[in-house]
Amino acid sequence: MSYRPSPEEFGYTFGGRAPVAKVRPGTIVELFTEDCFGGRVRTVDDLPSQVCEFPYLNPVTGPFHVMGAEPGDTLALHFISITPARDWAVSTTFPHFGALTGTHTTAMLQPPLEERVWRYDLDTAKGVAVYHARNSDYSVELPLDPMHGTVGVAPAANEARMTITPDAHGGNMDTPELRAGVTVYLGVNVAGGLFSIGDGHGRQGHGEVCGTAVEAAMNTVVAVELIKGVATPWPRMEDDLHLMSTGSARPLEDAYRISQHDLVTWTSALTGLDTLDAYQLVSQGGQAPVGNVCDTNYTMVAKLPKSYLGTPAPYESAHSRLRALGAQYEG
Repeated sequence: MSYRPSPEEFGYTFGGRAPVAKVRPGTIVELFTEDCFGGRVRTVDDLPSQVCEFPYLNPVTGPFHVMGAEPGDTLALHFISITPARDWAVSTTFPHFGALTGTHTTAMLQPPLEERVWRYDLDTAKGVAVYHARNSDYSVELPLDPMHGTVGVAPAANEARMTITPDAHGGNMDTPELRAGVTVYLGVNVAGGLFSIGDGHGRQGHGEVCGTAVEAAMNTVVAVELIKGVATPWPRMEDDLHLMSTGSARPLEDAYRISQHDLVTWTSALTGLDTLDAYQLVSQGGQAPVGNVCDTNYTMVAKLPKSYLGTPAPYESAHSRLRALGAQYEG
């Protein structure tokens, strides 16, 4: 199925919204996502504070109701392709937002940062995003690495969460690991799961340190699967070579602990190792990519090569099956 929302159909929360469509497990969905500014920031003169309206930032496409999904199940979303929908993207600095400035929760007496916009030229044929400095003529080509900063499901207990907040339901995790070829696993909290996707990035450094990435509209193709009776406590990811667990919280060390705890217990369940043996293996073989250090919650990722685990088949080999389905679609 294909779905391109009209401007009034974008969502700004996870939970609290009726589904835009129902899909069966095994469906491939082609969808359009707008950038985090709703496409309103187009030039370096378009300051978000002037052209955007809070809280209508970080729009998502969806939610989609997955038929048969019930609390205690897991949705598997495999990203077949993520392609910039325009030949430009933008990034910004904001007053009181980002990792290297005072914020409302980290109060400082120095003046806030300048609000400034950078416009990137995207060349999908060459696979580059061109950075242009604002106060000099310096420019450089950066590799395109499209990903989605925001993906999630409706939270439990009829809660509605702003799309900028990452938590156990997913949300604005802003991890560059969420690129094409990756399957994300999300625990179902309400009937249908109600997943939404948005916040495309042409590329992003780990941490999203200035508060924004190379923010871009995307044409995305995702394959949807449902794993019945298997719960997922925090969003997990799988690519051909790695298993990954996420954690979102403040302070950052708690996000780190959540992600590591989930990867250790997941490793134990997959291999039969006792907890301390799994702890030792993850400690020595794992990586810890940073998602974001600027949102309402911070996000950390714990990552482990699957080769260290023998032949794991998590979630009934959903990644392999969806990878094959994606290959049929592209072929």
